[in-house]
Amino acid sequence: MALLNSLFSGVSGLQNLQSMMDVIGNNIANVDTIGFKSSRVTFSDTFNQLIKSGTNPTDSTGGTNSFQIGLGMKINSIDRNWNQGTFQTTGITTDLALQGPGMFILNSNGQNYYSRAGAFEFDSNGKLVDPQNGAIVQGKVANGLGQIPQGTAIQDIVIDKNLKLPAIKTQNVSWGGNLQSSSPTIATNIVNLEDSLAGSSPYTPAPATSIPIVGKDGTKYTLNVSYAQSGGTWTPSFQVLDSTGNPLGTQPTASPALTALTFNSSGNCTNSPVTIASTNGNISFSLDFSKITLSSSATSSSSIPAVVNQGNKETPVIGSVSIYDSLGNAHTLSVQFDHAYGSTWNWSASVPATDGGTFNGATSGTVTFDSNGQIQTITQGGSIVPGVPPIPQVTYNPGNGAETQNINLNFGSGTAGITQTSLTSQVAALTQDGSASATLTNLNIDQYGNVVGVFSNGNSRTLAQVMVATFTNPNALVSAGSNMYSVAANSGDPRIDTPGENSATTIQSGALEQSNVDLAQEFTNMIVSQRGFEANAKVVTTSDQLLQDITNLIR
Repeated sequence: MALLNSLFSGVSGLQNLQSMMDVIGNNIANVDTIGFKSSRVTFSDTFNQLIKSGTNPTDSTGGTNSFQIGLGMKINSIDRNWNQGTFQTTGITTDLALQGPGMFILNSNGQNYYSRAGAFEFDSNGKLVDPQNGAIVQGKVANGLGQIPQGTAIQDIVIDKNLKLPAIKTQNVSWGGNLQSSSPTIATNIVNLEDSLAGSSPYTPAPATSIPIVGKDGTKYTLNVSYAQSGGTWTPSFQVLDSTGNPLGTQPTASPALTALTFNSSGNCTNSPVTIASTNGNISFSLDFSKITLSSSATSSSSIPAVVNQGNKETPVIGSVSIYDSLGNAHTLSVQFDHAYGSTWNWSASVPATDGGTFNGATSGTVTFDSNGQIQTITQGGSIVPGVPPIPQVTYNPGNGAETQNINLNFGSGTAGITQTSLTSQVAALTQDGSASATLTNLNIDQYGNVVGVFSNGNSRTLAQVMVATFTNPNALVSAGSNMYSVAANSGDPRIDTPGENSATTIQSGALEQSNVDLAQEFTNMIVSQRGFEANAKVVTTSDQLLQDITNLIR
């Protein structure tokens, strides 16, 4: 019987080592199969035949050990190696590779399967599928606003390749930049008079000289200056006219009051400048007489005063952005800033006349900055804009059949908005929330599985999200062929998660995970299996030879 036991032990070795070769052969055959996970075989011995039982030690004798003869070996387990495979870049957006323990979820004929192979394509109906078997990739489909629903409920990922985005009218425009604090002001602040007055009679006074000046709010006026002679003494006077050429109802006043001009021995005027200011504060400038001279050669009224008005050097700061109406038509919205005085700037919004649109209500006001160069208050149409931060709103009628739209002009707050510092003036639109109608032109998939559509107007929107599943015991999954696995008794239920957020698995688009078969290890295992098979075969032949010898004893 002992010879028969050794024979059967050798046979068990042959059988199970053949299974090991089968596993090795399958691994090597799938060395280039995407997402393939190699397997390994482990062995254990079988029951042992008890020849003699052991005994306990006594006071006079020691104990004895049991005698056992093994009855061969058996397969202990066939396990998969779930280690990460290397990535091969393909550049195809729908080729997806998993970094981490998760698995893609595929649905075929109503049953869910799980896979590491991510060579997917969109079929004619827009479904993301495994092209070799038509299994549909599972995930979540976004709503019309590009929002992914909460929860773990999954569905077929379907993308409409003919998807179009409707036009969205602009409602908010945010601005940023800087207005240089030292830049010249639009308001006239100094008027230098230059004239040569006669030092002796007779002299015909020159007519009133018209000088253009500008108020702090940008309103244009005309300053008329004239001189009256009495007994060799010259006394200046002024009058301010509005834009239509009519004198202001309430004239600005001079402080101190204008007095007769005085001259030194060289004929240069020695009068100090006076401040000309209106009661509402809009007009405020210094009238300087220092360049007026008294000359004996000035005998007629041909001498015309020359004016140096420093306020006219102001350069407006303009920022522009394309906005969209409800029909998707683009319009150029510009916001202009003019340095009025000190820390106050005038702002005004406009659209070119060629656009054909009009504004309803006030489209201008002032921006006042605090000592830190940050926006303190904003006015519009003479009223303070409420809110923190204050956001003026203009109403625009495109005039082409599109809806009238309210546009919030957000100049920002703190250092994140428009500031007034010593830096160069520059203002630009940071964002605007309108867009033209557009068609789907491209798709991207990020590491979180978000399928993002890129549209012809440059905007993007999340259309769907690929979900992943993880298992407590992936070794218990049963291969269903075509790189897919199905749930089995000991695998546990799949845990469905969002890639990169609730799951440690992320997705790499444009790449495929390669097989994790290690050829060097497989060839080494093959040698071990071959030598083990040879040794067990030798046991069988040797046992057979011994049986033959026993049979020959009866001759």
